[in-house]
Amino acid sequence: MARCIGCGAALQYTDPKKPGYAPKEGSRYCQRCFRLSHYGDLTVSMKKGIDPDEVISRVDAMDCIVLWVADLFDFEAGMISGLSRRLPGKTVILAANKRDLLPETLSDDKCARFVFSRLKEMGIHIDTLILTSRDDRDSIEEIRKIVAEKAGGKPCAVIGRANSGKSTLLNRLAGSETLTISRYPGTTLDFNELQIGEQVYIDTPGIEIEHSILMETDENDLKEIVPQNTVKPAVYQLKGDQSFAVGGLARIDLMGCEKASCVFYLSGRLPLHRSKLEKADELWEKHYGEMLKPVPLEKEFTVSKKHKDSDKMDIVIDGLGWACVSGTVQTVSVHVPKGVSVTYRKAML
Repeated sequence: MARCIGCGAALQYTDPKKPGYAPKEGSRYCQRCFRLSHYGDLTVSMKKGIDPDEVISRVDAMDCIVLWVADLFDFEAGMISGLSRRLPGKTVILAANKRDLLPETLSDDKCARFVFSRLKEMGIHIDTLILTSRDDRDSIEEIRKIVAEKAGGKPCAVIGRANSGKSTLLNRLAGSETLTISRYPGTTLDFNELQIGEQVYIDTPGIEIEHSILMETDENDLKEIVPQNTVKPAVYQLKGDQSFAVGGLARIDLMGCEKASCVFYLSGRLPLHRSKLEKADELWEKHYGEMLKPVPLEKEFTVSKKHKDSDKMDIVIDGLGWACVSGTVQTVSVHVPKGVSVTYRKAML
């Protein structure tokens, strides 16, 4: 069976609306991959429909080591619950990716300490951690060397949540643009074997980011939401009751602020609107979908509340970014689309 070398889907020549379609036999890429690579045009959405349990089960059944790729900017969404339990006995190398999106004020040592701390809290064990980014050739060589040492001739399965950058990382390891990459979740559709030097790597479908805002928005809006360059912190001094609207995607209300600040780490293309809390509902109702955009596919929102109990606390919205609140803030209230996760953690920065 012929497969698309870009996404791994079985090639078929009859149904343009299904994965793997190619207009003529003998094609190396399906039409979807060709249009994604050349025009950024998504012809078939596969952000939902790939069974995450099946991906992990297939990797578990393989005699392989694992290269787990996680997005440092969207770290909480990139975690795979119960990973150590679901892949017992597997050597796991974590490539903490997109280091270049984080502010330069965050040192590599502090970043690594943050990662290990969060992994410990989640009960996930890894063998090796490597921080990597788009232009970091040294980290690519480090990954290549450690994979070869740990694999001992076995293949290396590359896993990660959708949009973690697995295929991009493999292209950099291979020194080519063979695999299809895009901002859209679900770009890789099936297991895809690559021979890179003497090492066999297996690209796997991105594990669905079930509780991310990326799954609740129109894919045409992803260019506004997913950062492409280093995130620039947006700093606000706080007093009294304040509210911030992140486009029409989320709202963060901060009550009882005194000598406090809030620093946002978001895509630079997302609009951020500040108001007094007493005006927040009026602003939202009047400007939702106009000034406050982009908006999610469904308008139903849920509210998460938290009493601030540490000096510096991150409010993380899966797929969107985070806000770091410091100083005296009594209560935090976060409005997000139904199904989107909000995490309160010790500050990364």
